[in-house]
Amino acid sequence: MHAETAYLFRHALMRDAAYGLQLPSDRARLHELAFQLIEQAFGGRAPEPPPLDADEQPNPARHATDVIARELAQHARLASGALAPGLHVLYLQRAADFADYTFQWTSAADLWLELSKLLSGDKQGECVRRAAAALLHGGEWQRPEQLFAAACETFRQSGYRAAEGAALRGLAGVYMHTGRTAMAEATTNEAVNVLAAAGNEDEYARALANLGIVYWATGRATLAETTTEKALALHRQTGNRRAEAMALSNLAIQYVDTSRMELGEATHKQALSIYLELGDRNGQGIVLTNLGNLYRFTQRNDIAEARYHEALAILREVGNRRYEGATLGNLAIVYAFTGRLELAESTNRQALAIHIETGSRAFEAGVWGNLASLHQQLGRFDSAEEMYMKSLHIHRQTGGRNLEGVALGNLASLYMETGRMAQAGEAFRQALAIHKATGDRRAEAAHRCDYGNYLLATGDGTAARAQWRKGAALLRELGATDLLAGKTAKMRQECAKGGVPPFD
Repeated sequence: MHAETAYLFRHALMRDAAYGLQLPSDRARLHELAFQLIEQAFGGRAPEPPPLDADEQPNPARHATDVIARELAQHARLASGALAPGLHVLYLQRAADFADYTFQWTSAADLWLELSKLLSGDKQGECVRRAAAALLHGGEWQRPEQLFAAACETFRQSGYRAAEGAALRGLAGVYMHTGRTAMAEATTNEAVNVLAAAGNEDEYARALANLGIVYWATGRATLAETTTEKALALHRQTGNRRAEAMALSNLAIQYVDTSRMELGEATHKQALSIYLELGDRNGQGIVLTNLGNLYRFTQRNDIAEARYHEALAILREVGNRRYEGATLGNLAIVYAFTGRLELAESTNRQALAIHIETGSRAFEAGVWGNLASLHQQLGRFDSAEEMYMKSLHIHRQTGGRNLEGVALGNLASLYMETGRMAQAGEAFRQALAIHKATGDRRAEAAHRCDYGNYLLATGDGTAARAQWRKGAALLRELGATDLLAGKTAKMRQECAKGGVPPFD
């Protein structure tokens, strides 16, 4: 054993042994003393956070003790009543709030659940809801579903309608992420109705914004846009500038995905200006990443790269590791597109390390898919297949059905390129079935075009033409002209290879 490791191991054993030799009353006094000294060193008693059962839930004012709140909570607990009552709960709630604030999702969930055991009624339900939300942010889907459902039941029994609506929004988010779009839509509509009855306009507007996301994901672009615009108008009425910026960001993404690039860029910039006005650095970083995506889609790779670097600086400043990883993944795509393949791989590896660190499983799966595509491009088919399979495995573990379908379609293209046509056909058919079930019309359209190329390669020209045209028509309907252009070029290449007229 290394000398330093041996020392640390022996030190820990001696510390635990010395602690165990103290009488319980002496231990309690030592914890009381430790609590008082640490609290004084960090600026004194922290203020009470907002009540957990209040209709409005503003963020608590930050305090110097927040960075050590978890330790203070444990000292208060182990002081065994020697301190003023309520200090354990005070610092445990502040520790949970601070973990949320600093994007430490697993720690936040653990702390909220620990706090929930000390409370009852609506306060307990709100802790459970916040634990579920933290786990959802961290990329988990199964536990949040159970926790949101439990919180809903608590609020439903007590008649706390505003909190019930917020919990329903969270539950709908789980359904959305796991590809159960019909349940997501039904639950979001339930949240909208509950919040309308509760008279909570701000939460009602948030639920409408979520409904717009459901409509968008299920291919109802017009309905998505009008619903998001309604949410935006309500946020402007209530004066919730941060929620207004979020709604603008959602609208901007919708505009971009329907090829209204100028409008999308202008709307992203509106959102960015609000975040600048509010001093919301995290919001600024996220919008800059979205702007980078827009510039990448429009082949302005130099500007995209610059925006990604700006976003990374901000996201690192505020400690949003999860979105830092997402931005690195997007930056890696620019590197790959501009021929800097080694830099693309190393940047993807950085993103991957962050997603593993933060437990962002869905993002991790996405990076494995990007790495697989890069290796496929380089002709490293064995490693590409291994990476596609890792991506697929994670999507199946986390329950992300729509993303599972995307991974299957990408894997099918690899099978096709390596001559395993039977496996390619099966993977394409599975992917298309999932897209149909989850309502992911954009992915369905793209993979129908790819499936048409597969059918052409296997000798069924009539079916190939029908499948490709069906996919192309859907892309036109969705306004995905850039994606359609790429699929058209590939189709013409395959038709020339097969000696048949182009399908378009």
